[in-house]
Amino acid sequence: MEITKITSKHQATVPAEIRAALGLKAGDAIEWVVDDAGVARVRKATALDLLYLKGIDRSLADEWLSDADMDAWREL
Repeated sequence: MEITKITSKHQATVPAEIRAALGLKAGDAIEWVVDDAGVARVRKATALDLLYLKGIDRSLADEWLSDADMDAWREL
């Protein structure tokens, strides 16, 4: 088990052992998942994860930001 502190900018250093185990290097993206019990898991995000998120972002923006949607939201 490794323990780190959160800085005033809400940043933490990933310990060397963890970086080595996950194969992390500067500039890599990591994915955080918190379960219902409040346990956080972290893993190295893959290129596929990032492509999926970029694809979803574009499709949701197109789907949810249409003029019809904006009109519907105004009426609420």
